[in-house]
Amino acid sequence: MTKRLLSLTIFFYCFFILIVNAQYSPSLQNFTLAEYRAGNQNWDVSRAQNGKVYAANDSGLLEYDALVWKLYQLPNKTTVRSVLAVNDVIYTGSYEEFGYWQKDDFGVLKYHSLSDTILNKISPNEEIWEIVKFKDKIIFRSFLNIYVYDANGIVKIESDSILISFSVIEDNLYVSTLTAGVFLLKDNTLQPFYFNNILVDTKIISIDKYNDKLLLTTSLKGSYFLSKNVLIPTPFQINEKIKEHQLNDFSVLKNGEMVFGTIKDGVYITDFSGKIKFHISKENGLLNNTVLGQDLDEYDNLWLGLDNGIATIELNSRNYFFNDVSGKLGAVYDIIEYKEVMYIGTNTGLFRLNKNDKLEFVEGSQGQVWDLTLIGDELFCGHNDGTFIVDTNSFKKISNFTGGWTIKKVPERKNTYIQGTYSGLVKFEKKDNDWEVKHFDKAIMPTRFLVFENPHTAWVAHETKGIYKIIFDENYQSISSVQDYQKKGLSSNYNIRVYNIKNDISFKTNEGWQKYEPILDSIIPYNLLNEKLGKHSYIISEEDTNLFALKNNDGFINFKSFSNDEDQLVLSDDFLKNRYIIGYENVSKINDSVCALNLNNGFIMINSTSPSNTYLQKPIIEKVYVGGEPINRSRFTNDEVSFNFNENITVALTSPKSVNHFFEYKISNTDNIWYKVDGNKVEFSSLKDGEYTISFRARGNSGNVSPLQNLQIQVLPPWYRATWGFLLYTFIAVVIGAIFYILQNKKIAKQQRLIKIKYQKEQQKLLREKTLENEKQIVQLKNEALQREIKLKSKQLANNAMALVKKNETLQDIKKDLIANKDGFNSHYSYKKVLKKLDNSIVLKDEWEVFENNFSQVHDEFFQTLKARHSKLTPKDLKICAYIKMNLSSKEIAPLMNISPRGVETHRYRLKKKLNLENDISVVDYLLNIK
Repeated sequence: MTKRLLSLTIFFYCFFILIVNAQYSPSLQNFTLAEYRAGNQNWDVSRAQNGKVYAANDSGLLEYDALVWKLYQLPNKTTVRSVLAVNDVIYTGSYEEFGYWQKDDFGVLKYHSLSDTILNKISPNEEIWEIVKFKDKIIFRSFLNIYVYDANGIVKIESDSILISFSVIEDNLYVSTLTAGVFLLKDNTLQPFYFNNILVDTKIISIDKYNDKLLLTTSLKGSYFLSKNVLIPTPFQINEKIKEHQLNDFSVLKNGEMVFGTIKDGVYITDFSGKIKFHISKENGLLNNTVLGQDLDEYDNLWLGLDNGIATIELNSRNYFFNDVSGKLGAVYDIIEYKEVMYIGTNTGLFRLNKNDKLEFVEGSQGQVWDLTLIGDELFCGHNDGTFIVDTNSFKKISNFTGGWTIKKVPERKNTYIQGTYSGLVKFEKKDNDWEVKHFDKAIMPTRFLVFENPHTAWVAHETKGIYKIIFDENYQSISSVQDYQKKGLSSNYNIRVYNIKNDISFKTNEGWQKYEPILDSIIPYNLLNEKLGKHSYIISEEDTNLFALKNNDGFINFKSFSNDEDQLVLSDDFLKNRYIIGYENVSKINDSVCALNLNNGFIMINSTSPSNTYLQKPIIEKVYVGGEPINRSRFTNDEVSFNFNENITVALTSPKSVNHFFEYKISNTDNIWYKVDGNKVEFSSLKDGEYTISFRARGNSGNVSPLQNLQIQVLPPWYRATWGFLLYTFIAVVIGAIFYILQNKKIAKQQRLIKIKYQKEQQKLLREKTLENEKQIVQLKNEALQREIKLKSKQLANNAMALVKKNETLQDIKKDLIANKDGFNSHYSYKKVLKKLDNSIVLKDEWEVFENNFSQVHDEFFQTLKARHSKLTPKDLKICAYIKMNLSSKEIAPLMNISPRGVETHRYRLKKKLNLENDISVVDYLLNIK
């Protein structure tokens, strides 16, 4: 097994060694001006040990932490020409200016000028083009001078020739000049090392160790070996290219492979012998062909500063891209290797790669190619126009049924295949070296996904109508039945894919994985695949292998094995996301360890034994802002920080060694939900006072997470809940207590006064009520006295009336007697005189007035009321009414009025009419009721 794996690896290596053209390239990521938002030219690039990348840009210093680009400008706003990151210090060189950048106590990157300390030594119009670290010194190079910076200060070293480059090899620093050869820098002096006329007026790009020799690379004269003071041109294949395209930068990988950055034609990567492995240029994805600076990090990732943009290339990866930026290739749908030739099926037709790995179009294949399948020793091409057999010089149609999506061999039958097409199922059967084609009329639905359950049972998926079970007859001449399983447990009828996984008919639906249960003849949830593969992942490779490829909704592809729960390989490159052919992703097997993933305008060759580049670094808290202002780092030592209640806190995170990641956070003492951070900063506001633990982590696009970075924060209580607040509350409480005591005493005094006044008023009221009661009693007594007086007067009045009656009766009797004894009088005159006196006594006016006055006192307002009601009553009527009021009878009234009782009755009868009384109302009752 080990030998087989070794042979496959050697085959794979040799396979790519033969690729000597620009088409294949390692994984490449470009950063455009729109992304980093600075000048277009990037003169130098350097990656720090902490993972951050720094670029010398036209507009200043660029910093990249694998997530966010930042621009820092020099005080004079000039172009930065060179950059070198050493630990946490970044050295830069510019126009008449050089110095270093370092974070201050607030985490802000600040510039410190070194050239300002030697202003009298800086040459006019001088620019610093290169910076190297040599032992404990930092050395800056312009074309004219060298500046050596260490703990003792800055030393200026002048040169008689134009200085071209620095090269550090072990304990030596080589200084290359334009006309004077190569020098060694020792004890702050330039000591001649090597001179050759060949190198005069030659720009030496670098000097590196090569076995026991020195390798010199030049911009236009190729490369040379220097050994024992002898200069010999190298036999490198790359020499012609760098002579033609002008070498500008050079690097050596840990495995000895070499990187040549050119001015005119991008980057060349060669093996140790100088043979070209890859050419990366604008033709296959690089933004710009002019490489101004390059840097290899500790992981052999190559960073390029370009004339227009920045790029990074994963030279440590064994996965390679085939890119076609010309657009001729189009969208790739399937790839296969046939007779040692790569065939590529695209939406524009079928292509193959020639010996020089140049694309060649297969004549007659124009149109959509869906499927490439090797059957026996023949290559089948499922095409929009039908199905074709592909050979080296031919493209032969064997079926007119359009849209050959997929073709599967019938189990246990030799040379019989079923194809899914636009118009349903088509049988291919080889007889006598010819292919017979038959269309099954009973299943005419478009069929893109097709699997076999057994030799006579197949399952097909319709794009919108669900799943169908197809039963073939014994001889495969017809379809016995087509069963619709839409209503047999299928969770969704849309976007269904059908697979045969470990002899289980499995379905990927919008709701997750399901499978067919033969005992129930129904479709049920497939929990195993939901857990192992994920509800939102679908297989994009052949499902009958142990290692298969999964596509996730988040955009990454991982390779899994049923025998191992861990991902075998994860492709989480953001660059791939924009190139997927959504819904038609396909991983084609090339050999046991190599497969190809189709992309737009190309494909990627994947070595399944490659390690997954999914490393995630623990987040670093770079800066903390409180109230919008950065705080001193000493305030959050040990990852703890405190701030006032009414302030917001913003945390700036970085994880520069992580790849394809974003940040998440959770507040442990409020909930257990992870929230995604937009960018690299997260702000917390409106936090209640108290202590919180905020956890941060980096999450990769493939779902992996980094270790946690915790930050302890303490939100101080507001002043009104702090010590001063409590002191104030105590003081206020004392003051309020005193005020309350005083006010309470005043209130009590006031209440007592009010109670006293109330009691006094109540006593006065009681006195008044008693007085009123007494007065009422007095009035009552007076009324009773008056009533008694009235009764007395009434009695007296009655008595007077009776006395009057008796007197009048007596006088009447006397008168009668006088009249009867008229003759007894001696004088008639005396008789008349006595008779007249008697008449006057009987009808005495003064007596009536006295009676009337007494009557009015007893019966107040009687006459007024009577007169008001009956204005036509005569005085005589009033008199008789008064006598009737006194309840005198007619007989008693007659003498008082000097009339007969009959006359009284007559008068009473007339009086009733004057009073307008009804017949049933008597005069006596009426008058007695008048008040």
